[in-house]
Amino acid sequence: MLTRRLGLSGPAVSAIGLGCSGMTSDYGTPDDAESTATIGLALDLGVTLFDTSDAYGAGRNEELLGAALGRRRGEAMIASKFGNIRGPNGERGGVNGRPEYVAVACDASLRRLNTDVIDLYYQHRIDPAVPIEDTVGAMARLVESGKVRQIGLCEAGVDTIRRAHATHPLAAVQMEYSLWTRDAEREILPCLRELGIALVAYSPLGRGFLTGSFRSRDDLIPTDRRHAHPRFQDGNFEQNLALLGPIEQVAARRGRQPAQVALAWLLAQGDDIIPIPGTKRRTWLRQNVDAIELGLDENELSALNAAFPPGAAAGTRYPEKQLRGLGI
Repeated sequence: MLTRRLGLSGPAVSAIGLGCSGMTSDYGTPDDAESTATIGLALDLGVTLFDTSDAYGAGRNEELLGAALGRRRGEAMIASKFGNIRGPNGERGGVNGRPEYVAVACDASLRRLNTDVIDLYYQHRIDPAVPIEDTVGAMARLVESGKVRQIGLCEAGVDTIRRAHATHPLAAVQMEYSLWTRDAEREILPCLRELGIALVAYSPLGRGFLTGSFRSRDDLIPTDRRHAHPRFQDGNFEQNLALLGPIEQVAARRGRQPAQVALAWLLAQGDDIIPIPGTKRRTWLRQNVDAIELGLDENELSALNAAFPPGAAAGTRYPEKQLRGLGI
């Protein structure tokens, strides 16, 4: 398995990680048995970075990951997050970055994950009511106490990243990054490279859209959260379908799948970028991991860049209310 490093002096992790959020909420129907098998296969294939959060499934996601890793915990790098408050049924409850809450949230995650240390602990969403120095200071104390090994932020702006990094070194910043979401390239990625911080790319397959699996909104079950996302709504959905042609053409020429082409493009953007495609199915996991072996040539990369310039996708990447809470 190809590896990449979490920051200049951080640990090496698999070049592709596994996003676990869809195993318990948001996308499709949960299947604990298949999700557990997928986590086990990921370990067998050399995947070491597993991404979760206390917000996913109101903590159920952490419980599932902890149970699935079991005695193989030592083979995995667990990344979890705090501060994006959810109710027991997934209700959104704002953000919380208060220092006293950081320690409480961490202890609860440790119990659910059945571990004594979280390898990478993110602030899931920035709390505008709390200075970032106060929140990161509390995270630093978790590192000092041995409960956390590395820290990071999720969806933060340049000024916040710089102030946080000055308080305690960040190993990674997690951002949405894919062919149809290239916002990070403008300011965030140059800042991270200046400071020596890795970019962990979530939704690298455009919440599944870039796989070419969806040809109609009817392909999503009624409870799928993507119905609320502007890019999946009527009008935008049809326009975005037209973007898939260049990915599918490269895939057909190379005898690969569109998802592998999208991941190979992302891997080619720099050794400091670590995609974490999410899946609860072993079939898709194998496909995603195999993308590591697909090296795109300059002509293919140029064609994809031309087909997906920043802003090419129709619709914003989140509903307006969620966009306002991203802190960037």
